[in-house]
Amino acid sequence: MTIWALSDLHLAFGAPSKSMEIFGPEWSQYAEKIKTNWQQLVQKQDLVLIPGDISWAMKFDDALIDLQWIDELPGTKVILKGNHDYWWPSVKVLSSSLPKSIHFIQNNVFNWNGVTIGGARLWDTDEYNFNSVITFQDNPKERTPLQDTKMREKIFCRELERLKLSLKQLNKDATVKIAMTHYPPIGLEMESSRASKLLEEFQIDYCVFGHLHNVQREKPLFGEKKGVRYLFTSCDYLQFIPLKIV
Repeated sequence: MTIWALSDLHLAFGAPSKSMEIFGPEWSQYAEKIKTNWQQLVQKQDLVLIPGDISWAMKFDDALIDLQWIDELPGTKVILKGNHDYWWPSVKVLSSSLPKSIHFIQNNVFNWNGVTIGGARLWDTDEYNFNSVITFQDNPKERTPLQDTKMREKIFCRELERLKLSLKQLNKDATVKIAMTHYPPIGLEMESSRASKLLEEFQIDYCVFGHLHNVQREKPLFGEKKGVRYLFTSCDYLQFIPLKIV
């Protein structure tokens, strides 16, 4: 049994006009690339973590088209809400309507074969930024509203509380502890943050995240600090190939 991660799929089967192919040749036929690589690597008994930005759909019924596409791929999947997952419904709807192979993290944990998984989306923070490793490109699909520093900090603190709530529920007897976040929880130079200190407090082994795009691959990214291994899993950075975690 193997654990994989691949974030920011940005599927658009339920919202065809929002395909990521507008961003250039790297994104050409990206869904087909994801499917091919996934099927070559992931086995039925494996687990795949998808930390956010799953579907461009605005409504859950439309997102179900993308979720059913994921469901048909091998393995058990665990998803987390990203900043572009506007379709994300209530816990009640998720619990009753997600395809069978897909589970979710929202103020809860998922336990699987001795592995315990928690997490929260997080948000932008002034503690660090990644401008030095990103080739910036206008995003015509961007809908995240601009916030002033006070509002951004308010959202980030709320997300920290959600992260703490989830991590408190982790199985203390698990052999592996994993946290999923959508936004990076630590700076590029591994400078400590409020989020990273929480991960250390709860003795997380791996934290998987994404959110960033157009990241320069030639620069070393993240690593391990105080027992936590930070893994960046945005699909374009990984060339649409799931990353083996455990």
